Amino acid sequence: MGLTEEQKSFYQENGFVHVKGLLTPEEAERYCAETQALIVRLQEIRNVDATWGSARDIAGGVVTRLHHCHDVQFYSAAFAQLIVDDRLTSVAADIIGPNVQLHHTKAFIKPPEKGSPFPLHQDAPFFPHERHSMIAVIIHFDDAPLEKGCVRVVPGSHKNGILPHLPSGGWHLDPQEYPLDSSTALPAKAGDALFFSYLTIHGSGLNVSNDSRTTLLVQMRDPTDPPSIQTHESAGQGMMLRGIDPSCRTTVPISDDPKNIPAMMGGGIAMGGSMTPITMGGAMSMGGDSK
Repeated sequence: MGLTEEQKSFYQENGFVHVKGLLTPEEAERYCAETQALIVRLQEIRNVDATWGSARDIAGGVVTRLHHCHDVQFYSAAFAQLIVDDRLTSVAADIIGPNVQLHHTKAFIKPPEKGSPFPLHQDAPFFPHERHSMIAVIIHFDDAPLEKGCVRVVPGSHKNGILPHLPSGGWHLDPQEYPLDSSTALPAKAGDALFFSYLTIHGSGLNVSNDSRTTLLVQMRDPTDPPSIQTHESAGQGMMLRGIDPSCRTTVPISDDPKNIPAMMGGGIAMGGSMTPITMGGAMSMGGDSK
């Protein structure tokens, strides 16, 4: 599949590209059911909420929920097949290729009427890399119109490097300077995929609809681009999704449960499904991301 030259140019200029119909509607429906079933199983044994503390501010004080699971490929073979699908990895390779390495995966469900929003933020401060090759793809398993709290981005913001983030409520940009409604909404259809740089400012609104919003996030990098700080390690990190790892580095899995993943620097630990950022020399350097 891959990107057209026009799409490649658009990504370089804007820091994201919306690929329509990466999956068929039928495939998206099956993955949606797979995600819903996984969350139901997990809810029987642990807390699956990943709502940031800052979500309540965006939601006007309303208590919201966001169901999630890290490293979904270890819970269902369907996701293991998806993350190596040529349709996904060929686009990733056109952006960072030719070799594409997994950093981590997360499934998200924004429940009806109270699905948690996210303030604008970058992913880069949570797991910075030397050459900033890290990208993410959000694959939509059902329709994501504006009222479902679709993803929002700030076009061209990937050119500004890593920006200062506020520590309160989830490590995000100052909402006075970066209000959510100042960003560009990207409604999507089931099967669509949004690829973006980890430097691209993004967030999402509150799901006020009567239906869930179900997505899969896959974070990927060039295997020759080492992390600036060893953090946010997870089971499966370092798996090659496409091509080879010329550096032949090995990654030792820490845990498939984010609550048990120790931060390798500064003693931070995972809380509520996301790593706690740590300030080193005034710059954020640790953490986990959400959408």
